[in-house]
Parts: sequence; C-alpha cells; structure tokens
Amino acid sequence: MASKSQKIFCIGLNKTGTTSLHLAFIKLGYKSVHFRTKQGLNIKDVIANNYKNGKPILDQIDHFDAYSDWNHPTTNFLYKEFDKAYPNSKFILNTRAMDDWIESRTKHVKRLKNLETLQQQHPGHPWYHMDIEAWKKEYDVVHKDILDYFKTRPNDLLVFNLTEGDEWQKLCTFLDAPIPNTKFPKSNTASSFNLFKKLKLKFKVLLHRISNYK
Repeated sequence: MASKSQKIFCIGLNKTGTTSLHLAFIKLGYKSVHFRTKQGLNIKDVIANNYKNGKPILDQIDHFDAYSDWNHPTTNFLYKEFDKAYPNSKFILNTRAMDDWIESRTKHVKRLKNLETLQQQHPGHPWYHMDIEAWKKEYDVVHKDILDYFKTRPNDLLVFNLTEGDEWQKLCTFLDAPIPNTKFPKSNTASSFNLFKKLKLKFKVLLHRISNYK
C-alpha cells in the first residue's frame, strides 16, 4: 500500500469523480480532504494563497494524505509544485470524455441558487457564465500538460475514468492497496442529485399533508 509518507493528488478537473475518489481514499484508510476541511478551510484558497505568498504549498493542510478538488483554472499547474515538495507521491488524472464533462459542468452551474447574482458579481467569469469554449481549452491544456509532464514516469500517474468503469481494481493496483469488499463509492452524480430532489419533494408533500391534517 502507498506509504503514508507519500501524498496522493487528484490533479484533473472538477466534475470528474473527485467526490467518489475522496470517499474511496477514506475507505482505503487514507486521511483525505475534498474541497474543504471539516474546520471550513477552502483548500482551493489555501493552496493558491500559499503559492502566491511563497509559503510551503500545503501549509495548514499538510496533515492530509490525499487531496481532491483543490484547483481552479489559475492553479491547475500547481501539481508540479506538489511534485517538487513531495517526491515519490502518487498523482491521479481524474477524467471523463469532454462532451460528458461539459454537460456535467453546465448542469452543476445551472443548479447554483444565486447564479444570476454571481454572474453580475463576476462579469465574464468562464465558470459562472458557462463559457464552453474556455472550458474546452482548459480541458485540452490540462490533459496535455499533465500527460507530457509524466510521460517518462508511468508509475507515478494514473489516468482514472469513473464513467468508463474504472473502480477498485485500477485504483488499488496503482496504490498497492488491498481491494475492499464493498462497492466503489459513486457520489455527487446527476442520478444521485435527482434522487435527492425527488426525496425532498416527497418530504415537502408529507409535511403539507400533516399540516392540513392538524
């Protein structure tokens, strides 16, 4: 199993199974952080500010073993800083087909309750304004950059596509970890979100009936 002195970095883009991988790391016994710590620290901001201010890249969050959903367009390249600071670590290019990824991203942004306000606050922002061409460019640049960087180091990089069936076997072989006797976690998917909406609606209907009954 990958040594706890090693780090595991998911270095692909968001909406590519980062939540599922985070839960998988926890199942495997790693101390994993996804987007935000339990204390409320946004690791995207922490990592970006550390780099900007010349601090150790994982200052404040160095105690974790695995990291996912830490990057945004201006910090996608910082996986190279992780590699310098934590040699012999493991890197995972979490990915999915571009069209599928764009559709997932678009649905995610459209679900934001305060989207119109965010668009007004951030004019021209490629995320809030769903700039598909900017997203495509980001996808191409990130994948090419990562694959070029690790082209002579196949043992350090795993390309992992959950939507094409990559699960425990591929992940655990890469990490030299035992395969758990449980299903691979699949969280934050469109189907799970739709199920949540249905359950929420049923709950509201039930509360309405109880209220009328009284």
